[in-house]
Amino acid sequence: MDMKTFLTVVYCLFLLGMPGKCFSQPDNAGNKPEHIIVNLTEKPSESVAVTWRTRDAVAQMLQWVEVTDSPVIPDKEQVLTANSSTDTYIDGDIPPLVVTNHSVVIGNLKPASQYLYRVGSEDAWSEWIGFKTAGTENDPISFIYFGDVQTNIKSQWSRVMRKAYSMAPDAGFLFYAGDLINHTHSEEEWKQWFEAGSFIHATIPSMMTPGNHEYDSTALDNHWRPQFTLPENGPQMDLLSETVYYVDYQGLRIISINADMMDESPEAAEKTKVWLEKVLAENKKPWTILTLHFPFYSTKANRDNAELRENFQPMVEKYGVDMVLTGHDHAYGRGWENIESMTKPGEISGPVYVVSVSGPKQYDLSAQSWMSRKGGNIQLFQLISIDNNKLNYKAYTASGTLYDEFDLIKQAGKANKLIDKAPSTPERLYTR
Repeated sequence: MDMKTFLTVVYCLFLLGMPGKCFSQPDNAGNKPEHIIVNLTEKPSESVAVTWRTRDAVAQMLQWVEVTDSPVIPDKEQVLTANSSTDTYIDGDIPPLVVTNHSVVIGNLKPASQYLYRVGSEDAWSEWIGFKTAGTENDPISFIYFGDVQTNIKSQWSRVMRKAYSMAPDAGFLFYAGDLINHTHSEEEWKQWFEAGSFIHATIPSMMTPGNHEYDSTALDNHWRPQFTLPENGPQMDLLSETVYYVDYQGLRIISINADMMDESPEAAEKTKVWLEKVLAENKKPWTILTLHFPFYSTKANRDNAELRENFQPMVEKYGVDMVLTGHDHAYGRGWENIESMTKPGEISGPVYVVSVSGPKQYDLSAQSWMSRKGGNIQLFQLISIDNNKLNYKAYTASGTLYDEFDLIKQAGKANKLIDKAPSTPERLYTR
């Protein structure tokens, strides 16, 4: 052994004998906030909801200030104590994980205003994170819509999320159409989902509707309610809490209904139907979007949801819902009930129906009569903007290539006018 090798071995043995404190160790690792997310409230121009968790059962708080270009000096008056719950996550044979979830609703905010917040305790704070409240009724709106995420979340979905953010960093909110993960109760998959979204989830408010992969029969994934703080303005039924709700975002009412529970529980279906009719009848917003996981019109014949359509389509047409955004089919379809009025500019009645997928799991696609644009074996995200009487919809591929586009124009005393602006590039067709 030469002298250089000998000295290297001696040095390594010396290090192994050093006390543990000489090595870099995370301080208060159990107190460190993780899985930080901002959710929309019923009135997002006045408030936001923030949720996070710690590994230890420790008291947590949230500090917030109006945005500043100077170094942040916390205001002692703007400190909110978190509501906390200790939750045990059980996933098959994996040892149970015990965490403490924390949530705060920051209220009395000003519309269209930027704020900073941090969460944690004196022992371990998060970084200062920015967010912006919704504006007033007539301000322009923009949001990002994701179909099913579901599989290979960190490895293959994260690029979709990050591309969407790079193209719309000032989006008002993010929307998920269900199946955010693949296996109900999977801590590993939720961990990947939060890692893939990273600071974006902590900055841009989200809303989500559950899919069938968030359920085990009628049992909602045990992470859902502890880790998200969503509006509780839905029907009075535990099965539907924080899954059936609405948000009034400026001039838009966006409504989530729980497709899986309507399929599993006749009582849930009936309560949802009664509630939805009331919410639509009392709606004074100029624009209305309905979201649920199962599509009214599917991208393959053998996946048709005729009962769902029979129960809810007359209602959405009666009250002038503008769009129905869905997932579930792992392919892309955009269309109208009356295809003839969709394929050319003109006045049309009834919503635009969209099925989309953002994750890598893909299903067969077959041409259906309702479709104006379709696609298979393709990961997508959608940017939707509303300005006064015009809604613009764009679907992009994971690389940021425009795949579909249309304008929806509101006309006083008339039906909406749809202007199809889909690019001339061929549709991607995927069949087996």
